[in-house]
Amino acid sequence: MVEQDLTRLIQQAKSGDIDAFAALVTRFKGEVFRHAYAMVNDRMEAEDIAQEAFVKAYYSLDKLEHAYAFASWMARIVSNLCYDRLKKLKKKAALQTEMDEETLSRPASNIERANLRFDIRDAMEKLSPEHRTALVLRDIEGYSYDEIAKIMRIPLGTVKSRINTARKALKNELSRG
Repeated sequence: MVEQDLTRLIQQAKSGDIDAFAALVTRFKGEVFRHAYAMVNDRMEAEDIAQEAFVKAYYSLDKLEHAYAFASWMARIVSNLCYDRLKKLKKKAALQTEMDEETLSRPASNIERANLRFDIRDAMEKLSPEHRTALVLRDIEGYSYDEIAKIMRIPLGTVKSRINTARKALKNELSRG
C-alpha cells in the first residue's frame, strides 16, 4: 500500500469512517495473524488475538501519531496481547499437571510426520516471551533491528542481544532432539 493511501485511510478511520478502517484490516490482517501465530503457536488463539488487536487499534487510532508507523504500531499491540495471553496460558499450564490424552492416543506415524514442527514449536515455547518476540519480528516478520527496538521499546543493543541469545537457544534445543 502506498504511504499516501495509508495516510489517507488512517485519517479517514480516525474521523470515524468504518470502511476506511475495514480497508486497513484487509490490508494488514495477514501480517497481524502471522505475527500472533508465530508467538502463540495456536491458530485459534492467533485468530482471537488478531481480532482483539484490530478492535484495540480501532479504539486507539487517535494515539497513532504517524501513519507510516501503523505496521509497527500494530505489531506492538499484537506483541502485548500475545504476552498477556502467554502469561495466562503459562499460569493455566502450571495448574494442569496431567498429560494431554490426545498426545497419548495419536498413532506413531502422525507423531513422526510432525516431529520437526513440534520440536520447533517446543523450542520456541522454551524461549522467554521477550526473546521469542524479538526473534519472530526479525526472522519471521522481517522487521529491521531498528524497527524491532521501536516496537518493543527497548535499546537497539538489547534487540540484537535477545535475537542472538534466542537463535543460540533454538540451535541448542534442536540439536539435543
